Amino acid sequence: MPALNVWVISDGKPGHVNQSLGLAEALAWATPARIHRLTALPAWRAWLMLLFKISPDQTQPVPDLIVGAGHATHLTLLAARRARGGRAVVLMKPSLPRRWFDLCILPQHDGVAADAHTLVTEGALNRIRPSSVRNPERGLILIGGVSSHFEWDSDAIQVQIKSILARTPGMHWTLTTSRRTPTDFLSILPAHPRLTVVPHTATPPDWLPDQFAHSDAVWVTPDSASMVYEALSAGADVGVFDLPVNPRSRVGWAISRLADARRITRFASWCAHEKLNPNTQPLAEADRCAAWILEWLKKKN
Repeated sequence: MPALNVWVISDGKPGHVNQSLGLAEALAWATPARIHRLTALPAWRAWLMLLFKISPDQTQPVPDLIVGAGHATHLTLLAARRARGGRAVVLMKPSLPRRWFDLCILPQHDGVAADAHTLVTEGALNRIRPSSVRNPERGLILIGGVSSHFEWDSDAIQVQIKSILARTPGMHWTLTTSRRTPTDFLSILPAHPRLTVVPHTATPPDWLPDQFAHSDAVWVTPDSASMVYEALSAGADVGVFDLPVNPRSRVGWAISRLADARRITRFASWCAHEKLNPNTQPLAEADRCAAWILEWLKKKN
């Protein structure tokens, strides 16, 4: 089978690009493939190119698959398919009709049922792969921040962090923040000899995947759902801090579902048992999606 040419349309948002590259790299693990990254066009230019059948990039080889995540990628994705051919694969629920795309890969919390052209996944896709070099004495703490899904409470999170440090004397923890973390969070976090703090502004691009690869346990604030799924994909045991949830939140529903399935451990449950539910089957959703796409292509060819 000749190598697949996979175009990844990027809107520049790290979370969206992470999903698209996660799928593209999983395809490359499963079959020979070449990955080509293109920048999404402004909407007006993409509409013109779609209308007049103009390719967003004439320099790239003809695509077999064109992948995009995020509303800003949709028109460029469709324009590229019309001008150059290939199959359009959209990640996350699109703002345009789903029937306009060849395949849709949607997280379960989007609330869309699977069909012949739609695959429903456990969370958003990512680039993390299971690690065989985890250190049982290393842990990772990921702090999110204000969101519409949970009621943020810095004091409550800090109390929970102190409890984790007190109850895990054999562990050294690394803590990092996000762009949503309140600016005063780190200034009021007491220093601890077994806690290394690395603000998100000090983390290079490959820092977090490296931390996942070497951490045996990961604690995440529940608003950071993508980090929960990345930790599960790495094979770590995952704990989730307790925060009041917005009862209408789809993210809150997804976190509850993971807890009910014992894929993660809520802080209150961990306090009662002092152990995290073991992650015996790391998530491999990007690999599952790649296999689904390749099977679909086989039937079409």
